[in-house]
Amino acid sequence: MNKDVSNVNQYISNFPEEVQFKLEKIRDTIKINAPEAIEYISYGMPAYKLNKKPLVYFGGFKEHIGFYATPSGHQHFKKELSKHKQGKGSVQFKLKEPLPLALIAAIVKFRVNENKRL
Repeated sequence: MNKDVSNVNQYISNFPEEVQFKLEKIRDTIKINAPEAIEYISYGMPAYKLNKKPLVYFGGFKEHIGFYATPSGHQHFKKELSKHKQGKGSVQFKLKEPLPLALIAAIVKFRVNENKRL
């Protein structure tokens, strides 16, 4: 994670072109499914909040992209995420594999609804 970046464009530009493409795809998926979310940098990576509460984060790494949808987002999609390496509130999508954009969209929608209820 790069804590010296000030915006998401700058963050993404620090990666090789093929990784930039995947990061932009995740960014686009989030923006489409959470158009009211505010984009910013937190913990040195792209982050989104809605209703003043964290929504999701993502970050590029050497061999994967980390996606963070808080523990509730990951718990709700436990079965769908089971083929990916996970931690509490995080999942790793390997760079060598296609991104599960439909699943990411579903998780973002779930988190939007959750944030609107809280």
